Amino acid sequence: MTSTILSIAVMSLVTALLRFLPFLIFHGDIKTPDFIIYLGKVLPYAIMGMLLVFCLKSVDFKGGLHGIPELISILLIVIIHCWKRNTMLSILLGTLSYVLIVNFIA
Repeated sequence: MTSTILSIAVMSLVTALLRFLPFLIFHGDIKTPDFIIYLGKVLPYAIMGMLLVFCLKSVDFKGGLHGIPELISILLIVIIHCWKRNTMLSILLGTLSYVLIVNFIA
């Protein structure tokens, strides 16, 4: 019990430190380095690409449904995101469509 509480406290402290560290390093009049600005622009797209690859790595395109539920959901996510520019809405509706297709149609 004591080790669990200690583990949670240490993890909470490290998480808070990692969240506050950029504000402590780049406070006031210090200019943010160009490399950090570049990473802020590029990393979200790289992470989304990695998530897409991770989600599709176990899909069997040669058997069963041939990945049709996944492809329909991805297409829906792209269409909704291009239309509304709302990441949460597109992910929510894409996930919902996948669950409905897999459980009720397929």
